[in-house]
Amino acid sequence: MSKEKYYITTAIAYASGKPHFGNTYEAIATDAIARYKRQRGYDVRFMTGTDEHGQKVQNLAEKAGITPQAYVDNVSSQIKDLWKYMNVSEDYFIRTTDSYHKTAVEHIFKKLYDQGDIYKGYYEGLYCTPCESFFTETQLVDGKCPDCGREVTKTKEEAYFFKMSKYADRLMKHIEENPDFIQPESRKKEMINNFLKPGLQDLCVSRTSFNWGVSVTFDPKHVIYVWIDALSNYITGLGYDPDNEEQPELFKKYWPADVHIIGKDIVRFHTIYWPIMLMALGVELPKKVFGHPWFNFGFDKMSKSKGNVVYADELANRFGVDGVRYYAISEMPYANDGSITYENIINRYNTDLANNLGNLLSRTIAMTKKYFGGTIPQNAVFDNEFDNDLKAKAIDTVSKFTALMDDFKLAEAAECVFDMLSRANKYIDETTPWILAKDENQKERLGTVLYNLLETLRFGAVLLYPFIPATSEEIFKELNTSLTEYESISSFGGLESGKDVGEQKVLFQRIDEAKMLAEIEAEIAKKMEAEKVIEKPEGCAIIGIDKFMEVELRTAEVLECEAVPKAKKLLKLQLDLGYEKRQVVSGIAKFYKPEDLIGKKVIVVANLSPAKLCGIESNGMILASGEETIRVVFLDKDTPNGERVH
Repeated sequence: MSKEKYYITTAIAYASGKPHFGNTYEAIATDAIARYKRQRGYDVRFMTGTDEHGQKVQNLAEKAGITPQAYVDNVSSQIKDLWKYMNVSEDYFIRTTDSYHKTAVEHIFKKLYDQGDIYKGYYEGLYCTPCESFFTETQLVDGKCPDCGREVTKTKEEAYFFKMSKYADRLMKHIEENPDFIQPESRKKEMINNFLKPGLQDLCVSRTSFNWGVSVTFDPKHVIYVWIDALSNYITGLGYDPDNEEQPELFKKYWPADVHIIGKDIVRFHTIYWPIMLMALGVELPKKVFGHPWFNFGFDKMSKSKGNVVYADELANRFGVDGVRYYAISEMPYANDGSITYENIINRYNTDLANNLGNLLSRTIAMTKKYFGGTIPQNAVFDNEFDNDLKAKAIDTVSKFTALMDDFKLAEAAECVFDMLSRANKYIDETTPWILAKDENQKERLGTVLYNLLETLRFGAVLLYPFIPATSEEIFKELNTSLTEYESISSFGGLESGKDVGEQKVLFQRIDEAKMLAEIEAEIAKKMEAEKVIEKPEGCAIIGIDKFMEVELRTAEVLECEAVPKAKKLLKLQLDLGYEKRQVVSGIAKFYKPEDLIGKKVIVVANLSPAKLCGIESNGMILASGEETIRVVFLDKDTPNGERVH
């Protein structure tokens, strides 16, 4: 009997650099769905990969002094290694620099052009290089890219365009007739109301301002733009090529995709541009596109400039791969953005993994060894309300988990499993096995209690396998069971009695929160200092040497210094410039005590017009650096007063 196929993909990661935790979440979540479907008996093909062309990659390669190909080879390898480290079980990893993909993209572009869906014109608009997107003035937010907040540049160049409007009505009809095509529902409403109903503009599908990409075969100065190049991976990865009279068996078997898992920021490209391209090619549309939310650090989007970028492998060094996988799954809501903080990670780790799961397994295995010599006891049947409630909870959890996973509600699915484990921990308190062990007449009852706990743990390991596979496999070893399939938890009582449990191990060591947070804070501060980049100030006018020479800088000694009453920021300094005494008021009181400045040699702007600060006249300005932290420029103590600084 042949298995039902299931084709699932991630968006391919852009090969500009190492993916942060939010990007890695997508690979973990998609992996969890793929593992779950395999458990359910599906013939799964899980594909991920890297998007490697574009202007940003070309610019980064030039900056690094290497070829774009060498640059993406390195980054793609890093991403592939990261996915492997995070136990992502993809069946195929595609790269858009793969020769077969590039050839297919050339043929796709030519076919669309030949049938009149693509035409040549000129594009003039605003372009964001990091996002590789064009925007109109009205789409900008505060004059910047609405997606990433960076600067945009005015661009005008010859380009090819795709006739989007030609297929808009057909796409709208498809969405109406297939209500689950775009998920969650909020994403579908956004696409319809913000893009389809107002009317689609023709899409720019080629560029001439850079050359790192797939060239248009009949017009080589044009590079095929990302939306045709990258989006086509979902079919080229199955061997699709429009020039093939007969598509390969792989394509026939797995297409259409059962679901594309993507971030909410690229829903428009996957639910409007991609389906229209497929319609134009005469290829069936994917069954579903699921746009997951983002992970923010606290309430802020991750940003290197804020020092809040988190990487999955660095987290795994602290919390283990399964600790990170579980956090990623459990903290991402179905439709709203998730939040990541170190405090939350530690709390999740300690509460769910160390206490609820780890402690339950440890106690149960330990009692089995203590009271039954490590042999799994017989499952005697008792008409006991605690037993019945635990068994019913386990069976009900399987039903709930299945429904939630089928709807891609991963966090809720994980929650219902840990709710079952909490019930098992409560069951220990209700049945008090340590008291039963004191009465030889309760031996059979004690055995049933421990059996029920061991079987509940087996249920938990099967259900949690998509999320924390390595942990589930360790639980199976400790339970010494081969009953790991999903179908084995359709009824309670499958665990084999009479077998010895395996070696007991600590799954998750409880974390000292205060100690770890202090370590993390120190490491972040050290890293930020090491990576600190001083950006070129904006708006600084260029001046000539004549203009500069108009500023007279002189050396001076601080004779006296005192705080200015009712002015927390100001100090009043009496300076000796050698040829005269000078009073200067400076806003440095937050950083220097008056006594620390007396006798110091400083530089003063000597020809500045007098000004009054808090009613006190200031004749000049002493040189200092910084904004948030002010550092006065001090000179050698032997520097003569009144020297001109050049």
